[in-house]
Amino acid sequence: MKLFWCRFTIFSILWIFVLIMDSKQVAVSIILFALSMGIYFLLSIHKFLLILYLSLVSILFVHGILNTNDAMLSVIVILYILIDASFRLKEKQLVRYSVVTMVLAFILLFIRDEVSLERLIMIGCLDFLIITISRMTEERREQAEIYEQLRGEYRNLKRMNLTTENNARLEERTKIARDIHDSVGHRLTALIMKLEILTIQDTHNSYSELKEMAKESLEETRQAVKALQTEENEGIATIVHLIRKLEAESHILVQFTMKQGVLSVPMSNDKSVALYRVIQESLTNAMRHAGSREIQVILGKTATGDISFEITNTVFDPIPFTYGFGLTNMKQRIDGVKGTLTIYQTVNEFVVAGSIPSEEE
Repeated sequence: MKLFWCRFTIFSILWIFVLIMDSKQVAVSIILFALSMGIYFLLSIHKFLLILYLSLVSILFVHGILNTNDAMLSVIVILYILIDASFRLKEKQLVRYSVVTMVLAFILLFIRDEVSLERLIMIGCLDFLIITISRMTEERREQAEIYEQLRGEYRNLKRMNLTTENNARLEERTKIARDIHDSVGHRLTALIMKLEILTIQDTHNSYSELKEMAKESLEETRQAVKALQTEENEGIATIVHLIRKLEAESHILVQFTMKQGVLSVPMSNDKSVALYRVIQESLTNAMRHAGSREIQVILGKTATGDISFEITNTVFDPIPFTYGFGLTNMKQRIDGVKGTLTIYQTVNEFVVAGSIPSEEE
């Protein structure tokens, strides 16, 4: 906004200078000045820019022909408008506008019999310089956009790779824990039962000691299995980590609410991953499609003991949504764990809500 006012001030000063120094009828100049000021203000809405700039240069052209003695002053203002347009118009529009500007400037100088080789060279060089600088600026802007897109994709790939590694590690730990429980745990239990029978048949102390050692080994095995399975139910912790990471990297604000009883809901690794993916996809969609920086995530416990979730973000342009790859994949994940998913959009909000059944103990 400061840049707009700076350009507007320069434009106004140049116009006033022409009005004071070279105006046949001040009243007419004031009317055209007021009209051009109104058109210049319309440039701030960034719509119909080419038409607005053509209107400005047309006003100055008419004023230079009908109401001035020195056409060069009007040409200077016209060239300033060309410089201003180079910051707003796209490359093709700028080329067309610069051609119109050069033609009008030449006609104005020709009518006033002020055409000279030096002036034509100056106008041509300035026009070429403006187009070149504008093209370089546009290329740098495109490069910056590509860089931001690549950096965003890199972050997504890095996050996906980390998540895949974590999921593989958790699944491997769960498999190892189950194998230990099914093999070593069962064998130790059978050994304790046999030692119990031998202790009843023969009261020798060595059997009692062996039985105690077997019980201790079984307890240690259970503790080891429990330790391996601790991360299986840490879905909430990974969600908190995800939110903190997105807030730090993407500058979003997430209001995360956990209602009473959420932490007590038992969940398997598959269901924890499904919940994590739903929240991750919802947050990503909110940032990518809705442009929302404020997102609300609520986790709760239903009356049947299932875990419920609701992700809400503000919608600034409520256009109808369709089930793309992300939403379809989200629904398939929830269906895979026999959960429910509801996605809907109101005038101001986009909501992803549903529930995942708890793990039966």
